[in-house]
Amino acid sequence: MYINPAWRILTIGDGDLSFSYSLLKNYCPKALTATIFDDYDSLATKYGEEHFQQLQAQGCEVLTGFDATNKQTWGQLNKQKFDVVIFQFPLIPAFNSAKDYQQQCANVSMNTLHRRLLRQYLLHCFNEFLDSNGAQLAFITSKDVKPYRQWNIEQALTLNTDINYLGYMPFEIEKFPGYKIRNVDRDKHVKNTQGITHVFSRLIATELDNKLTMPKYLSADYCSGCRVGPFHTEQDRTNHIASKRHQQIALFEQQWMRDIEQ
Repeated sequence: MYINPAWRILTIGDGDLSFSYSLLKNYCPKALTATIFDDYDSLATKYGEEHFQQLQAQGCEVLTGFDATNKQTWGQLNKQKFDVVIFQFPLIPAFNSAKDYQQQCANVSMNTLHRRLLRQYLLHCFNEFLDSNGAQLAFITSKDVKPYRQWNIEQALTLNTDINYLGYMPFEIEKFPGYKIRNVDRDKHVKNTQGITHVFSRLIATELDNKLTMPKYLSADYCSGCRVGPFHTEQDRTNHIASKRHQQIALFEQQWMRDIEQ
């Protein structure tokens, strides 16, 4: 992940605030505002308040109880003043009960719920958080394994918007000493599975142009959703489309199209 120290950065949903603190300590951005989904008491109970206190001691604004999809939770956030917004390993909060799960997943899959979260995040980044005269960059760092790669971050989130997917760069956790990737609603941290940072902007050209890779599976001779290809014949493509693997991915895409058209 490339970080320009001249950037004004907003971090979203930073579990125990260890990413924000490492970012501040090791990269010294021009300005940093950190947010977490938990309220302060939950943070202190689950993870401790060490990083919260360290960030505040260095003049970093920290907002608790911050839901990127709900404007009512943003408090006094200094909007439209950031160059970059970063969302590390996003996951929707755990369900409170089986009934809660059944209600929220009555007509959609977990796949769709995660896409909703990330689409709302991107829309709010460009409409509410980012300075139109700044770098205009939104980052999503995610694991490159199932089920995360089935969210189709590269293509699904920007449909019917003016937001561009610019490509990805590797996320190397060792370059952020002290950062622990937290499970949602748990006090444990997850294994450091290889992650990649997807980059979005309303701009076509940015300062990251020579640092990003466009996935080869987005080209026409691949099935981008399944990341299968290249197909050398139409029969190869036909056989893949008939496969169970593709049918599952196609179902996710159909559900998503219905969801964003509502």
